Formats: sequence, C-alpha cells, structure tokens
Amino acid sequence: MSEPRTYDRYPGCIVVSSNLVSLAIIAIGAYVLASLWIWLLVPYLLYCLWLEYRLLKTACINCTYFGEACAFGKGKLCSMMFAPGDPQRFGNRESSWLAVVPDFLVSILPSFGGIVLLVVEGWDWVVVGLLILLVALAFGVTPAVRGSMACRYCKQRLIACPAYELFGGTSGD
Repeated sequence: MSEPRTYDRYPGCIVVSSNLVSLAIIAIGAYVLASLWIWLLVPYLLYCLWLEYRLLKTACINCTYFGEACAFGKGKLCSMMFAPGDPQRFGNRESSWLAVVPDFLVSILPSFGGIVLLVVEGWDWVVVGLLILLVALAFGVTPAVRGSMACRYCKQRLIACPAYELFGGTSGD
C-alpha cells in the first residue's frame, strides 16, 4: 500500500481558508459578547490570544511543520517566536476531550452570551443568525476543514497527533 500523500508546505488557499473560519468564529463571538456587554470584548479577545500563544508554545514548537506553512500557517509564525522542539514529543501531549474544552469555549461562551442577550434584550434575528452561523462554523465547518484539508495531508499525523486520534483518526492512517 502506498504512503498517504502529505504536504511539505500547505498551499496558501488552505492556510487562508482554515484561518478565515477561525477568524470568523472569533469575530462573531466578539460581536455577540460586545453586544451583551462591551466589557466582555477585551477578556474574550485576550483569551483567544492566550489560546493561540499556548498552542504555539506547547504544540507548534514540536510539530514537524515548525518553520513551514502548516494548514493553519502556525509553523511559520511559531518559528519567528520560539526555538524548535522535537516532533516526536508532539504526540506525547494529552489526548482527551477535557484538554480541548478551552478551545471549545471560544464558541460556547459567545453562544451562551447570545442566548442571554436574546433573553435580556428580546428576540433579534441578527443575533439568532449569528448564533446559528457560529455553531455551524465551530461544530460543522471546522471539523470539515480539519478532516478534508488539514489532517488529511498532514505529515505530523503520520508520526503522532493527539488531535487526529481524538477526533476519529488513528496515527498512521
């Protein structure tokens, strides 16, 4: 059986597409939370930045794409901020649903905020539409992007990737 096709460097269209989905989720979340209470905006955005920093510092430094364009462009960004780690350590990270709860909160917190906004301020079709879009992007489009464009062609998943294994793949697929 032949080795699955992987990218040494992901095409720009994949990097842009995957990042647009993430940025749309954050933008919708920021809008909804700011509409609820403007003071929620800064902590939410700082939380999103902290998650990105944590990802770069604990995962991306050990990824085989360090210094290269991964599906999310983080390998390049990480190499500008940190020294390289060991790709074998990438797979040693915790692989559990509890470990990904902080990432899910990026969409769950604004969803709850939007429901509170609808209860407090009354029904608003714009907020309802944004909440539907937020849930669709976070729990429908994101897994599709990861499955069809990111993980499918990733070199790191062939070594070991806890996220790939957690979300239904097995290392070496």
